[in-house]
Amino acid sequence: MEKKPKICILRWEEGQVLPAQLQLESLPGNSTNPASYPFEVMMLRVKGANMDTIEENPCQEMLDRFIVVCKELAAQGVKAITTSCGFTAYYQEGLAAAVPELVFTSALLQVPFIQTMVGPNRKVAVLTANKHHLREEHLRRAKIVDRDHLVILSLHDQPEWGRIYTHPNEEFNLEAVTDEVVGVVRKGLEENSDIGAVVLECTDLPPYSTRIRDELGIPVFDINTMISYVALSLNEYKMF
Repeated sequence: MEKKPKICILRWEEGQVLPAQLQLESLPGNSTNPASYPFEVMMLRVKGANMDTIEENPCQEMLDRFIVVCKELAAQGVKAITTSCGFTAYYQEGLAAAVPELVFTSALLQVPFIQTMVGPNRKVAVLTANKHHLREEHLRRAKIVDRDHLVILSLHDQPEWGRIYTHPNEEFNLEAVTDEVVGVVRKGLEENSDIGAVVLECTDLPPYSTRIRDELGIPVFDINTMISYVALSLNEYKMF
């Protein structure tokens, strides 16, 4: 009997992903690339999930749609549900309350855990796709209460990355994006010497995690570190 994946990644609706995002999704390490995982995952596109309903204008209607999908997945035997965008943290409380399965919508959920690990004298930096879309509600619903030890770094004003908002139908120069991602984190560390770890909010950023770790010598957490943690808890793969 074929083993069914226990973890499902909820993706944006077909045709709603921008050209630059499609480029990023093709990279090894991206949350929507099956090759990113040493175990099987299910991927499901959700009607209505797009830049507007997830990143820019989250709404009750989208939460209701997510709940229906999560209940259907639970009935199919899925044990854990995550998403393909860190801003889905907005829906964390509602989804986790609606189904008994594990729900972890965003890499942001790791922040309180990491703040505990780095201790009271260090800070955690969050690198987000756009700090203007990272609202108070996202942080609250991710249970991030210690704001004094939180630093927000953003890619929105970078020349190449910012084109996803100013020229949404064009592709990226991926080499330039790589330099911008590492550069924003480097600048953040230079301005905040007490940063002890970095969390990548955006699920398109894990392909750059290794380079950040190697070049800047700092622990980096992303959606994939969390998926791996959950997969171990479900015995989806074994370390020994």
